[in-house]
Amino acid sequence: MPSTSSPLLPDERLAAGAARLATCYAGHFAPETVLGLLADSYTRLAEQARIRTHLVVLAERLTADRLDALAHTQGLTSGPARVLFVCSQNAGRSRMAAALLAHRAGERVTVSSAGTHPVGEVAPHIAQALTEAGVDLADAYPKPLTEEVVQAADIVITMGCGDACPVMPGRRYLDWPVADPDGAPIAVVRDIRDAIDARIAELLTQLAP
Repeated sequence: MPSTSSPLLPDERLAAGAARLATCYAGHFAPETVLGLLADSYTRLAEQARIRTHLVVLAERLTADRLDALAHTQGLTSGPARVLFVCSQNAGRSRMAAALLAHRAGERVTVSSAGTHPVGEVAPHIAQALTEAGVDLADAYPKPLTEEVVQAADIVITMGCGDACPVMPGRRYLDWPVADPDGAPIAVVRDIRDAIDARIAELLTQLAP
């Protein structure tokens, strides 16, 4: 986790987001902690971004996810089981799995996904295959894997990222050997989607209601 000392913001527009998040998490985290995570989130996203139009907004969203995970880890909040999907780019398999689980489970599960080497955007054919299944991917964006979300997860499901995902005690780890949809024709992507969805249905039977 980044230092709690006040960093120099890489983009002056982040100050408004830092203020919003500090207000939202007042009593849980110091403004310096929020600021440090926000600056770090922006830097991580900037490393993978091809287009920076929405980078400030995405950095705030990523920071909110990290603060939520950190609050859960520290026992400041409670909630349903947390499932984290991890693949290399977070633009294919893990993104589809997270969207399908969230669609099927609703509020029964807190779902997140991340990539060990995330790319700039979700591929159009991935979004198309999910839209055909009635799953909205409009607000999705590839996220870098961070320590907070791994620590907060009850179940970590890896999908082709090898040894890049950190292993932490107390978590249940599963590996789903699903084909990579990157560059595949849409018919193949649909088959991959359906294979993931079948695993999602099985996973839901194992989770407490």
